[in-house]
Amino acid sequence: MTSSPREHSGLWVAVASFVLWGLMPLYWHLLKSVPSLQIVAHRVVWSALLVLAWLLWKQGRGWLRAALERPRAAWMLALSGTLIGFNWSLYIWAVNAGHVVESSLGYFINPLLNVVLGVAFLHERLRPVQWVSVALAAVGVVWLTVQFGQPPWIAICLALSFALYGLLRKLLAIDAVAGLGVENLYLLLPALVVVMWGETHGQGGFLPLGGAGWGAGADALLILGGALTALPLIGFAYAVRRVPLSAVGLLQYIAPTLQFLCGVFVFHEAFDTDRLVGFAFIWVGLLIFACEGWWRLRRPAVPVTA
Repeated sequence: MTSSPREHSGLWVAVASFVLWGLMPLYWHLLKSVPSLQIVAHRVVWSALLVLAWLLWKQGRGWLRAALERPRAAWMLALSGTLIGFNWSLYIWAVNAGHVVESSLGYFINPLLNVVLGVAFLHERLRPVQWVSVALAAVGVVWLTVQFGQPPWIAICLALSFALYGLLRKLLAIDAVAGLGVENLYLLLPALVVVMWGETHGQGGFLPLGGAGWGAGADALLILGGALTALPLIGFAYAVRRVPLSAVGLLQYIAPTLQFLCGVFVFHEAFDTDRLVGFAFIWVGLLIFACEGWWRLRRPAVPVTA
């Protein structure tokens, strides 16, 4: 079966989005001289400006009212905005503190954690093969905990915050870009406070309001970081309407794979045999999970007889 032009374009947009997410450690590493909290604050500010401009252009001034008319939208988007802000903050800190490999582990765990949350909150039932996948991932996390004396907290917090974020957005069922716009509005004022506090207390350096400045290159990277935050999300929203979810589910592993490769081969982070064993359990669980899901979606439907 050949794909339609609509599916073909959606597929390439999805690939581009996941590749961009996967290579983001390289980008944030260029801003290593900027305090992580300032990077996050600028990321929110510039992402908000881009997303809000997009929404005003595409949907007009009534987009916010339409988004918040949904029941529970105001408080759920406030909570999801807090979760994604925490996720961004921890991820940027982890990248610039030399924990890219562990960060990638969080996004490998995330799909399986989504399944667990589906059981806990949406009353979904797991098939036996899915339980095997979750169990293998749990064994991998326990192995890493025993070998290194503590759980991989960065990976667990990244996976949990993003999985809870996804659960809230699924329960609300709002347009991806409009939801991101409301979340950014909630985060915008705190982000502006952080930016201005940094500029007036010796931790800023933008344009150069806070002293010597970080340099024009860092300023440009901070502004562009807002676009690199919003564009993959917009691209993802575009793609999921055109590409089968089974394909999107497999493509999502592009991002943590590229993050992992960046950590090992670009930043030369430690990845010894003990880490390999723990990761291997999780990778095998993911492989079983992905293959079983793909097989069930691709097999022909059984005709119903009277």
